[in-house]
Amino acid sequence: WPYLAAVAVIPLGQLLSLCVPSAAGLGLLLIATVHPILIRIGVSKITSVSIIVLCTCFDMGPASANTARAAQLLEMDNVHYFIGSQLPLAMALTIALMVIVYFQSKYLDSKIPSDNPPADPPLEKGETPAPLPFAILPVLPLVLLMTFNSFFQTGDHPIVLDTTTAMLISLFLSMVLHGIYTRSLKALESGLIACWNGMGRAFSTIITLIVAADIFASGLIALGLIDGLLLLSNSMGWGVIGILILFIALIFFASILMGSGNASFFAFGPLIPDLASTLGIPGIKLLLPMQLASSMGRAASPIAGVVIATAGIAG
Repeated sequence: WPYLAAVAVIPLGQLLSLCVPSAAGLGLLLIATVHPILIRIGVSKITSVSIIVLCTCFDMGPASANTARAAQLLEMDNVHYFIGSQLPLAMALTIALMVIVYFQSKYLDSKIPSDNPPADPPLEKGETPAPLPFAILPVLPLVLLMTFNSFFQTGDHPIVLDTTTAMLISLFLSMVLHGIYTRSLKALESGLIACWNGMGRAFSTIITLIVAADIFASGLIALGLIDGLLLLSNSMGWGVIGILILFIALIFFASILMGSGNASFFAFGPLIPDLASTLGIPGIKLLLPMQLASSMGRAASPIAGVVIATAGIAG
């Protein structure tokens, strides 16, 4: 039973990843909430952390940067790409993953001495639990994106929100709730400053990543990578399947080396539309498996932020 409960965390984490697209952010959320429960029901620390990291191995959802990039390359809407293509494949893969992890973790834990569960950490002096309505805030951007989208609306002029607008609306509602709860302008100001500082640090990294990845992709195209791969596949009789396997392996191991699924996908993703056009196949047949392979490589990387953060906290 402990291992059935443990693998049940994987689809739960996948659902949460739609609302918390940051792998490190989701990992820290689960390590603070789910990890103590798992080790108390008899799962080892290393299995618990592994399962938490596996919750981030399928980078999907309308709020994901890789989803937005793939949808842009395919000239599709984020939500259409997620519901029509990502979700069916990820559901099947999640079921297969749960079966594998159940037997693997049960076998490995039989060889590891059991860990003593630590005591529940007490609340800090003066600290009170957050009000229940705050639980809706992480889910709010996803609710807005799914509600105000042409996929779910009829008529000639549907109201469509982009990710940025949904995030800003959610931020405003969060400020209102925070202000009502604290009744302090100073607390509201400090919370808003923390939010903007965090966004600034994240955006500076992402912008640098996008610029570097675009330069890298442009360089590969200029060096004739696509022509070379096509020549190699034709000479070896690989065809479309051979090219697909080659790119999936390339992006998977690149993610392991870089510790980032975004870095590898943003680097190799722009190569795919031209390659798919040359091969005469839909671009989504190459982009979708490559996108999932990039996040799977990140989850297997010892230098990924989510792995370092969760393993460090769990000891």
